[in-house]
Amino acid sequence: MNGAESLLKSLVASDVEVCFGNPGTSEMHFVAALDAVKEMRPVLGLQENVVTGAADGYARMAGKPAATLLHLGPGLANGLSNLHNARRASSPIVNIVGDHASSHARYDAPLASDIAGFARPVSDWVHSSTSARSVGADAARAVAAARSAPGQIATLILPADTAWDAAESVAAPLPLLPRMHADGSTIDRVASALKRGVKTVLLMRGAALLGDALTAAGKIAAKTGARLVCDTFAPRLERGEDRVPVERLPYFGEHAAEFLAGTELLILVGARPPVSFFAYPDKPGWLTPEGCEITVLTHPHEDSAAALSALMEAVDARGAQARVTRREAIALSLDGALDAKSIAQIVAMHLPVNSIVADEGISSTLPHYEILNNAASHDFLNLTGGAIGSMMAVSTGAGIASPDRKIVTLVGDGSAMYTVQSLWTQARENLDIVTVVFANRGYKVLNNELLRVGAASNGPGAAAMLDLGRPALDWASIGQGLGVPAFRARSRRAFEEAFAAAMAQRGPRLIEAVIE
Repeated sequence: MNGAESLLKSLVASDVEVCFGNPGTSEMHFVAALDAVKEMRPVLGLQENVVTGAADGYARMAGKPAATLLHLGPGLANGLSNLHNARRASSPIVNIVGDHASSHARYDAPLASDIAGFARPVSDWVHSSTSARSVGADAARAVAAARSAPGQIATLILPADTAWDAAESVAAPLPLLPRMHADGSTIDRVASALKRGVKTVLLMRGAALLGDALTAAGKIAAKTGARLVCDTFAPRLERGEDRVPVERLPYFGEHAAEFLAGTELLILVGARPPVSFFAYPDKPGWLTPEGCEITVLTHPHEDSAAALSALMEAVDARGAQARVTRREAIALSLDGALDAKSIAQIVAMHLPVNSIVADEGISSTLPHYEILNNAASHDFLNLTGGAIGSMMAVSTGAGIASPDRKIVTLVGDGSAMYTVQSLWTQARENLDIVTVVFANRGYKVLNNELLRVGAASNGPGAAAMLDLGRPALDWASIGQGLGVPAFRARSRRAFEEAFAAAMAQRGPRLIEAVIE
């Protein structure tokens, strides 16, 4: 057994079963070891940002880490933006980054780089193995670090000689630290604040937005009159029919400030105080209303589900009837022009029960968030860190984690070009993912931002930097070229027919929704 086999067997022993990778020469012993360690499922991505984004999506749905396999510093660097998003999502990930053999480091070969320096800004734990004999133990430590609450990025650097040298053992998994709980005094303090009857918002994130925790929050709201709100870009939210509805904090800071106006008590449940995404001249950055009291029920590393259950008891809300979403008929004529709103309405009409929606439509979907609440029950995944090019890759990982669930990716044409290679992996793995591309031929959100920041010009030079229409991207051909059946829809009726058909079939599909 060499170090690579020891590493893989130790990862499997720690319940890491999937490796998303894009390997190079330094990782060939790891690649070869995959034939000996068949319990590890390898999934190839054609660009490293697909690899890291897929690991994020897998973690969000599986609740445990996948491994990534990346080639030296440049390979890691290619995946950094989706590691940034994954870190903001608190997704557990174990990165394995190959390095030159230790004897080769002195030569400063062309691919030599400061791998640890690349890794640190997006990693909570970084370590470089020094011996094949310790690689298995290093892997166990990396998994334990990744699984530390609320979910962390662990990066293990693997010099080539530690992969090819002989190893002696497989490391057993390390015990995980139990998730910290809010103490009784915290529960009592928050319950007393709630009982004052002031205008209250529970700002929730993470486990608070799922399952029994969300139901408990709904009962607390029913009992006390508090509003339930999630971050603009919460990593995962259960919504749709028969689910407790949660309001979404608006994206633009002034809209969020208006949304929160009059709030007297802000209770943070696994969330941080709200701030605007960017600074703008003469617009608020800190969004909590003046005079509003902020109190913490749980920090992100604490058990929000347990705390909400305890708070439900403390405010005597166990018997309360939580409000849940009831679907209503959607009034939509199929004879009108295809636009972002009608696309959202058609998706809501045909979305299957227990599906997953991965949303990176940005300017096309942010205004129509509430429409999807009038859909069948589903999980809603968001672009957490703001680095576009995330959700096509996230949906790929979610498809590996949840092979029996239909996944719908909503993405703008600008964002989609960042990780378009995701389609190839979806085709290769035959994942049940339908990608809807909002083809509006531009970075539309940036047209808004150009005006909002008070830039001096929005003339032809500036417009050219935000336009994708010269030449127009041919998404039907792009999808077909990457192995995914693809269709172009220019009308509501054509889109409805294509989307309904895609929902009735299994396997990857792409629909280019042309918005004139």
